[in-house]
Amino acid sequence: MVHLHITVWLLAIILLFIVIGLQNSGKEKGAKILQMILRLDYLVILYSGGSMFAQLWKWDTVNTGEVIVKALAGLWVIITIEMIGIRNGKNKSTKGLWIQFVIAFLITLILGFGRLPLGVQLFG
Repeated sequence: MVHLHITVWLLAIILLFIVIGLQNSGKEKGAKILQMILRLDYLVILYSGGSMFAQLWKWDTVNTGEVIVKALAGLWVIITIEMIGIRNGKNKSTKGLWIQFVIAFLITLILGFGRLPLGVQLFG
């Protein structure tokens, strides 16, 4: 489940940059199609993340506070990705959303790869 989760959120980030590129080049139809695919990608992220959340929740040795914070930060990442795509399509400023995205993504990465026991341990 961990590999599926990592693959799908990497795909979501790649799709976000493609959507932004298409929107900036004026290809709205292609951007809309990829935005819909990105929204389907969110469902797979939520499914795989929810499955890992439930698995970690069962373990008594895991700090449940960190699991909750990681889940909330992951939701925050999904929300900011969606809002960046929407606001960029309307030619509105996305600077604050990009800052939020980076903060939430770093929190999620540090907890996921450094603190919590499932998956690949890169930072420790």
